Amino acid sequence: MKLTNETKVGVLGVIVITLLVLGFNFLKGKKLFSDTMTIYAKYSNIQGLTTSNPVIINGLQVGIVSDISNDKNLKEILVVISIQKDINIPSNSLASITPNPLTVTKMEIKLGDNNTYLKNGDTVLTSTSEGFLEGMINSKVDPILSAVNKSVHSIDSLLNNVNSLFDNNNKKNISSSLENLNNATASLQMLLDKKGPLTNTLTNAEKFTGNLNANNKKIDSILNSLNTTATHLSELDLEKTLTSLQLTINSLKQTVEKLNSKEGSVGLLMNDPSLYKNLNATANKINVLLDDIRVHPKRYVSVSMFGKKEKEAPLQTPLPDTLNAPYINK
Repeated sequence: MKLTNETKVGVLGVIVITLLVLGFNFLKGKKLFSDTMTIYAKYSNIQGLTTSNPVIINGLQVGIVSDISNDKNLKEILVVISIQKDINIPSNSLASITPNPLTVTKMEIKLGDNNTYLKNGDTVLTSTSEGFLEGMINSKVDPILSAVNKSVHSIDSLLNNVNSLFDNNNKKNISSSLENLNNATASLQMLLDKKGPLTNTLTNAEKFTGNLNANNKKIDSILNSLNTTATHLSELDLEKTLTSLQLTINSLKQTVEKLNSKEGSVGLLMNDPSLYKNLNATANKINVLLDDIRVHPKRYVSVSMFGKKEKEAPLQTPLPDTLNAPYINK
């Protein structure tokens, strides 16, 4: 079968058109012989995003924007994304549009951390990103605004403290303090007056110092006498005196100890009652003997050759005139 020239031209045109479409899509970043899946993203503002703009994950292009559609009110814009099928995108990933006036606007997907992944036909979560110039300006201005904000807060706190300082109660307190200060100043002025107590006190102090100055020689003489007395006292041999006093105290202590013990006559006399009783009994016997000699002397001394023998019995108790003697044991 022989093809006509018209048929050959038509087949060639189809092949050329197909190659042009494939080449155009290749230039836009589409892979000609790879599987893709479609996911969706919804925005209220796409910031100049158009079809064929790249979709970036971690700096790597993984797809393109294949279509953009909107409702009649333009409140919601649906972006269709063609992305490689062999990529796992967590279901909590966020898709944001990053405008750039120097290059093309791109969509960037920040991967989440879920274990479930987006499937063909799912809708990815979206977030609004700042524009290129807006982000650049905000990156520079935000620190300044933050510092200004802190300063404003500090000034506001200071003004609040000042306002609280000058409330009605504090104003009264300040007024009272100023009044007290005024009274104190007046009192001080009275003290500093020529006839005030402070002036009299200073005058008396001046007179006292004058008297001290006038009696300086007498004071020096008294101090010299005290110094001489102290010198004499320091020259005394206090150590020998204290040693002698200690020896005397020791001797006295030994004597008292002997008196308290039963050693010696005095100790026995003080501590042994039997010796006292014996002495008391002996004194009574001597007293009776003396009374008997006084009453019956002939019994003991005979002066007559023809004297008769005393027939009376000897005395057994002291006579009445010696009953009150202190040595009688009643």
